Amino acid sequence: MRIQLTVNGAELTGTLGEGAAARDFAALLPLTVELADFHGRERVADLPRPLDLAGEPASTTAQPGDIAHYATWDNMALFYGNQHHAAGLVRLVRLVRLGRLDDPAARVLADLPESATAIVELAD
Repeated sequence: MRIQLTVNGAELTGTLGEGAAARDFAALLPLTVELADFHGRERVADLPRPLDLAGEPASTTAQPGDIAHYATWDNMALFYGNQHHAAGLVRLVRLVRLGRLDDPAARVLADLPESATAIVELAD
């Protein structure tokens, strides 16, 4: 499933995966979210509700361009830097990959101001 992210005049595209969480995320679209920088490697935004995690792995790593869901905090993360396996503090952090943004998304995300409004929607 193709998606489009519009932020600060840039239109980024990507592809969602086939898992339950990705399908549930797609059902939320379109969304307008406030992206905030987190640890100098990702942009995070709150989601309106938890996603379905049935059959998803306990956690994963993330690379620049990945779209992910931090189940622990019910938010979306758009990575522009690397994230090592997110098993977290006493395994409290659960990171689920939802999909991947196309190039040059990681560079665009890295160059955003501290916070920015984004629209996430299904692509035509």
